[in-house]
Amino acid sequence: MLPVAKPTNSNLNHQQPAVIKILGVSSSMRENSHSIRALNIVLQAIREKYGAKTRLIDLRQTKLPIYDPTRDLTRHNGMKRVVEAVNWADAFVLASPDYHGSMSGVIKNFLDHFWEEFAGKTFAYLCASHEKGLTVMDQMRTAVRQCYGWSMPYGVSVNGDEDFNTNGKVINKRLATRLEILARDLVVYGTLIRIQFLHDLERNEPYTFAARYR
Repeated sequence: MLPVAKPTNSNLNHQQPAVIKILGVSSSMRENSHSIRALNIVLQAIREKYGAKTRLIDLRQTKLPIYDPTRDLTRHNGMKRVVEAVNWADAFVLASPDYHGSMSGVIKNFLDHFWEEFAGKTFAYLCASHEKGLTVMDQMRTAVRQCYGWSMPYGVSVNGDEDFNTNGKVINKRLATRLEILARDLVVYGTLIRIQFLHDLERNEPYTFAARYR
């Protein structure tokens, strides 16, 4: 797997946790897609209302090579940027369109490149779908679980023109509320889980899944 940045003592402050860092990953190949619009709303709320730090990786613009375990992909320019961002992040928001009831190929390829880098980090999910996008978000959740990442117990789906106007503004008040809740909960629970995971890395307690990452 690609190199993962190991936590150091300077990362830990259990009395006053450092500001959580959240990476949004967009995976639609459509310009100004509904999923990236929803993702940007969540990231804006995370920054402006809840004081966390955010970054965005748009996989439409940042092209990643197809995962191949036999090749050294660390020299690929897009891969370098993404690896640095993934190691920087304490939590994630993954956004995907609904393609035949499944996540997009590029988000699956993104997930394929990582493993230990996701451990002890919390994930939230967005899906652009004419249905509820439940299978899409469940598939992303399954992949993250296999990497010992934590997932929010719910996700948010958006439904194109029913939720946005022609200027890309949310016109569905219930959706606006759901996106606000997702932003808040990811900051709160993502911080708690990340701090505890880093704390467990420091201790000699054997009865925690974090022990394997020491």
